Amino acid sequence: MLETALMVEVFVTLFVIMDPVGTVPIFLSLTAGRSAASARKAAWQAVAVSFLVITIFAFFGQQILTNLHISLPALQCAGGLLLLLVALELLTGNEKEMTAQADANVALVPLGTPLLAGPGAIVATMLFVKDIDSWGSGLAVAVGIVAVHIALWLAMRYSLPILRLIREGGVLLVTRIAGLLLSAIAVQLVADAVRAFIAGQG
Repeated sequence: MLETALMVEVFVTLFVIMDPVGTVPIFLSLTAGRSAASARKAAWQAVAVSFLVITIFAFFGQQILTNLHISLPALQCAGGLLLLLVALELLTGNEKEMTAQADANVALVPLGTPLLAGPGAIVATMLFVKDIDSWGSGLAVAVGIVAVHIALWLAMRYSLPILRLIREGGVLLVTRIAGLLLSAIAVQLVADAVRAFIAGQG
């Protein structure tokens, strides 16, 4: 039987970490200048990539990290540095180089990973999977993960009317704000990883 409490815990935890609402300005900045169809395609591709990455790490995450001799803090630091590069492009106005590339590129990186399926979401998922002890708890974790990705898709899908409303000047403002927020997220990831290394967890 589905364990509702566990499902809610999984959903809330991943919702806070993956932050569908906070993803909206970043999605708008990365898809600015594209057609509505192209932006919608990027939205579902990003969610699909995120779901695939989360699923792979749910089943094989610990084995992958162990075989490659990678610690969780190292993974977290790498994700933070990658996000920082994207944030700098948004802040300096070089995001047009990213949006001029193929649609799948933005959907894969940085949207799908590490923005959505980042180190925090991956680690949280691995911990939830580790505690599965029955069919019901396994189903609860799966439903929670699926529900979060549906929320992510809805947030990005319905951010398009906002894009039409705020126009070019608004997009520029949103882009700079998104770059600032993303740089703060990146620095926090790196700082947490460094703290973990100092504490002897790396």
